Parts: sequence; C-alpha cells; structure tokens
Amino acid sequence: MVRIANFNAYKLKLTDRDTDGWRARVNAIQEVAPDILTLQEVLVDEELKEGETDLDRAQRWRAEAGEIIGSLAADCGLTATTIRVDGTPGGIAMANNADRGWYTAVLWNLDAARAVPGGFRPFGAPDFWHGCATVLLDVGAAEPVLVASYHGDPFRPDFRANEALRLKGIFRRTGGAKPGILAGDFNAISAATTIPGGTQFYDPEPYLDQDHDDLEYQLQPGTAGGSQLADRRQTAALLRGGYMVDAAAHLAAPWQPTVGYWADGQGDPDPWGERRIDLILATRPVAPALVHYRAHVSPASEAAADHRPVYADLDVSAIAAPQGAR
Repeated sequence: MVRIANFNAYKLKLTDRDTDGWRARVNAIQEVAPDILTLQEVLVDEELKEGETDLDRAQRWRAEAGEIIGSLAADCGLTATTIRVDGTPGGIAMANNADRGWYTAVLWNLDAARAVPGGFRPFGAPDFWHGCATVLLDVGAAEPVLVASYHGDPFRPDFRANEALRLKGIFRRTGGAKPGILAGDFNAISAATTIPGGTQFYDPEPYLDQDHDDLEYQLQPGTAGGSQLADRRQTAALLRGGYMVDAAAHLAAPWQPTVGYWADGQGDPDPWGERRIDLILATRPVAPALVHYRAHVSPASEAAADHRPVYADLDVSAIAAPQGAR
C-alpha cells in the first residue's frame, strides 16, 4: 500500500523554520505519514536585490526554494532529491513560473518510492500560472507512476481550463493515459459526479447565495448576479471519459471541505466559505488501485495552513500493467 498526500503549506518561507508554524506543518505531514507528498505554496523573497541581475535572482530563488523544500523533507523523513540520467543525485523536484517565486514540489519516502533516473521535469510559464513539478516514481508497480504537483490559476477560469489541457497532455500517451497521479490546489471545485456519467455533482454548488467582488474568478462566464454556477471546465476536461478520476468521488468518500475553516483575520481573507479545492486525481491505469481517501483534520493541520492535507491510499498491485506486459 502506498499513501499519496497533497498539502498547500500556506506561503511557506525560509524564515518559517524553527517557528510554531513550521512545526505545525511538519506535525500535520507526519500525522498523515505520506509515502508521496505533493506540495504547493513554497515562497522565496521575490524582490530584486541591489546589484542583482535577473540571472542572479533566478539562481537565488532556486537555492532558497531548494533549501526550504529540502529542510521540510528532512524534518518529515522524506526526500525531494531527483536522480539524473547517469544515476547521480540531481536537483530538488520543484517547479515555478520563472517570473514568480511560488514553487510546487514532490517529496517521497525512500522506503516506498524511488525516483526514476531522468524522470523529473518542471513546467513553468506559459503553461502554468504556478509551476507544475512532475517526477516518475517507482512504487513497485508494473511501471513507474508519474506524479505531478499542480497549483491552479487563482484568478482566471479560462486559464485554469487551458492548464487542464496541458496537464492532460503531460499524462497522455498513444492510446490512453500513463499511470499517474495529479494532485494539488486546483483553486476551483471539481466536476466529478456522484456516480460515473451522472448529473449530480459530488461537490454541491457553493456560490449560489454569495455576493462579493471575487465571484467572477470562480463562476461560469456571465452568471454572476444570476444562476452563479461554478466553473468546472478545468476538471471536466481531465475527468471526461474516465481519463482521470477524482479519488474522493470515485471512492464515494464522505464530503469534506479542504478550505474555508480559518477564522477571519487568520491568513488571507476568504470570501468563499467551505469548499473542496484540493484534489487527488488518478489516471485510468491507477484508478483501480484507489482504496481510501480522506481530508486530514487535526489541531496540527488546522494550525498549519489554510488548506487541509488530503490523502489517498493505493494498492499498487492493482495499477494496470501496460499493454503487452505480462
């Protein structure tokens, strides 16, 4: 059994080390005990320093982000060190949009997963508002599993829909989908239905009675002040035809919000209320391996970030073998 978890760590910075907030994040991750962890919102100091060139700043960003992620991994008993094609240790499995100091990352437990040499690839602009980190991991299945840590565009539904098409392409192979897990803060609710092919959404409409300036970021175009229906195009493209499944809906897990529980004044203002925007999606070959899904609720997770960790357990023996494999 392999456990994969996702965690938006709420603006995790180098200055957070040795603070109560850092310890809360570590405790929440250790409570979940993931074998694979996808991580979002690792932040570096974006300001251009005096005498610093753009190249200098990019190098500083990489070093600072790598130090944050490496330190968090070590404190949690995980690693994020990739392997080069020649078998030597590579860099940290992280990605950002080159113009923004916000990073995503993938971490894993060496007792359960091994990085495939040459299997790390970061994606940035123009594909993603935030970076998307991808790494191939050997988890003991018939072939390696591609794991992606994604953070959706917070402001533009159209961009999220386009990001989804790019994500779909990352997991695509001739005739179907690679074995893979796509997890992250999608910044939108899911298009998953309670039963395959059904019409009732697993996530109910959260915006029907809301009235604030940010509605257009989450609604179908032209519905603000009217029907106020959520824009679900992002995940609709990924879930169509079972290309991927949403782990929570696929397993009919009890609905749990992942955001909206922080009190006013704690972190950024949240006009949206309780929603489930942190998702774990599995491609068609991995869907049969899903056996359990939950959002993790504890004092540590409530203190750690404005997003709850979510996790899913996989029976790796049930991951579909590639065509022609025996």
